[in-house]
Amino acid sequence: MDSEITAEQVARALQLSIRLLNLRLRQHGVDDELAVPEASVLARLDRLGPLDAASLARAEGISPQSVGATVASLQRRGLVRREADATDRRRLLLNLTREGAGALARRRTRRADQLAAALEAGFSAEELRQLFEVAPLIERLAEGL
Repeated sequence: MDSEITAEQVARALQLSIRLLNLRLRQHGVDDELAVPEASVLARLDRLGPLDAASLARAEGISPQSVGATVASLQRRGLVRREADATDRRRLLLNLTREGAGALARRRTRRADQLAAALEAGFSAEELRQLFEVAPLIERLAEGL
């Protein structure tokens, strides 16, 4: 590997490969009880904990109306619940239910199985090791955005 590789070159290569991976994962969807926006909201609540609807919309980068429709669907199915904020009883927080956590876990398992099958079919042991070693760096990059 060339020692003069720039951050911009790495950024472009990662952007292309991650975009393609996401596209393929969406094209080869899993039989799932969750639509993509629903899974995204559940994952956000899982990572960040309870949020009010406005904060959730900002975090998801979508309109409050869109998040409202998604949350309403999740709430009807018992996957999220609204609870009064302990410090400000006028504020309602959205929280993941046990059923919501289970639906998210099932989706993540199916996605991991999908990736594992592709990895087993097309990658050597050394390539698997390399991908495993770079995964924390990609996660750190994501957290830095």
